[in-house]
Amino acid sequence: MKKILIANRGEIAVRIIRACHDLGLQTVAVYSEADSEAMHVYHADEAICIGEAPSAKSYLKIANIIASCEITGADAVHPGYGFLSENAGFASICESSGLVFIGPSSKAIALLGDKAAAKATAKDVGCPVIPGSDGPVSDVESGLKEARKVGFPVFIKAVAGGGGKGIRIAYSEDDFMNKFSAARAEAEVSFNNPDVYLEKMIVNPRHVEVQIMGDQHGNYVYLGERDCTIQRRRQKLIEEAPSPKLNEAMRKKIGEAAVAIVRAAKYHSVGTVEFLLDQEGYFYFMEVNTRIQVEHTVTEELTGIDLVQEQIRIAQGEKLRIGQKDIVLKGHVFEFRINAENPSQNFAPSPGVLEHYIPPGGPHVRIDSACYGGYRIPPNYDSMIAKLIVKGADRTEAIARAKRALKEFHISGVHTTIGFHQYMLKDERFLNHDYTIGYIDQLIDTGCVFQEDQ
Repeated sequence: MKKILIANRGEIAVRIIRACHDLGLQTVAVYSEADSEAMHVYHADEAICIGEAPSAKSYLKIANIIASCEITGADAVHPGYGFLSENAGFASICESSGLVFIGPSSKAIALLGDKAAAKATAKDVGCPVIPGSDGPVSDVESGLKEARKVGFPVFIKAVAGGGGKGIRIAYSEDDFMNKFSAARAEAEVSFNNPDVYLEKMIVNPRHVEVQIMGDQHGNYVYLGERDCTIQRRRQKLIEEAPSPKLNEAMRKKIGEAAVAIVRAAKYHSVGTVEFLLDQEGYFYFMEVNTRIQVEHTVTEELTGIDLVQEQIRIAQGEKLRIGQKDIVLKGHVFEFRINAENPSQNFAPSPGVLEHYIPPGGPHVRIDSACYGGYRIPPNYDSMIAKLIVKGADRTEAIARAKRALKEFHISGVHTTIGFHQYMLKDERFLNHDYTIGYIDQLIDTGCVFQEDQ
């Protein structure tokens, strides 16, 4: 592997380019017409335009990405997250084209990307799973029969779903009748697959995910967990590690469960196994994200391990350089997603030109971003401006450092979520880690306005 094409954009493309350069590898950036002045274009050794602004005509156009590899002589592809990162067909095409796909095999992506098959895999290795249908439910009558068996409320979930999309909640039999067809129709439009399955809705859970790594030689490790409970409409806003709700015994148990699942799937890469944690402290398998996560930075700061570099090494066929006993979690880490959104207007997107962009600095403050002063955030993609990652000796110190860093973060020209994060860092329930997945939506429903500090 000598030259890696990054089939992505934004901060993750910049992050991958940096990891490649640290390893002495050449890089190729791809970009849409809307991204001609994007930072990842400037940082890469080569750059090639792959189409028009809409992602369907550029970042999701497989033929253009494969052609870019041929034109530039790239021998490997890193998909980042989002776009084609969990597309088994894309991974298969890379494999058949002689390109190294920096991620798991297409077979592992297909297995774990099918939510029902992933759940069956988890059950086979003895991991607790959320009660629900054993596979896809094709008609409303059989679905209603399963829903009665599981008990309301139930989730109706797209088999091919992800990122909080393709989900409906049915609170009663009448509600189920109304939402089942709608869920299938949305799944067909969003994922080109109408199949749905049912899951018992765990009331007031927390969302905890485990970072894993596995190589092609049978070696696996888990690198602790991340608590992603602060989210809006199932979109994560703040992540932290370690989770305030897990003790060492629980951490070991959930970590070993995560490893058992990916080992059974012959998963060879960096990835994440997601769980729900109920109010009694029991965890249930949700899904596997077969890619690098947005919040991988939290684990990097907690463990001192460069996960993107390790992902590249695994794809090259190298053995893991560390064992489970070598992984030590030090301190407490938060990640705050700074998005171009207006929290006081229900987080409405706020694309535009960054008139000023002055990020914070200082000890144990990290910024992952692809933005700069004068950069125009296009309306075509996600609204992320930056990820602010802070570390402290403990949760209290990390929160104090986060308050300081957010106050130093100066952005003008667009609305941002900085004010939301500042609000949360003064919220008593957040400070006492007394909240569940629905907390932010509850705040919004009660008319809470997240004003930025002056």
